[in-house]
Amino acid sequence: MSALFRRTKKKPADRVVTLVGKPGCHLCDDARRVVREVCEETGASWEEKDITVDEELHREYWEQIPVVLIDDEQHTFWRVDPARLRAALGS
Repeated sequence: MSALFRRTKKKPADRVVTLVGKPGCHLCDDARRVVREVCEETGASWEEKDITVDEELHREYWEQIPVVLIDDEQHTFWRVDPARLRAALGS
C-alpha cells in the first residue's frame, strides 16, 4: 500500500471533540462532565454546540442529544462511555 493511501493516526492532542446538546438537558450535563474529564486527561480539545441556535444541528441531532462528535464524525449519543471515548481518541 502506498504511503499516499495510508492514514496517519492522529494524536489525542490533534483531535477535536464536539458535544452537541441544549441548555437544561440533564444527559447533556452528564456528557459534558465526561467529555471535559477525558479531554483534559488526553489533551484533546473540545467544544460545545447548542442545537437551539443552529437549525442544521437541530434537524440532524434533535432526537439523539447529547451527541458527541470526534473530528466532525459522530462517536456516540445519549450516554458517553469514558473508556470508549478515551479509546476513540487513541489513548
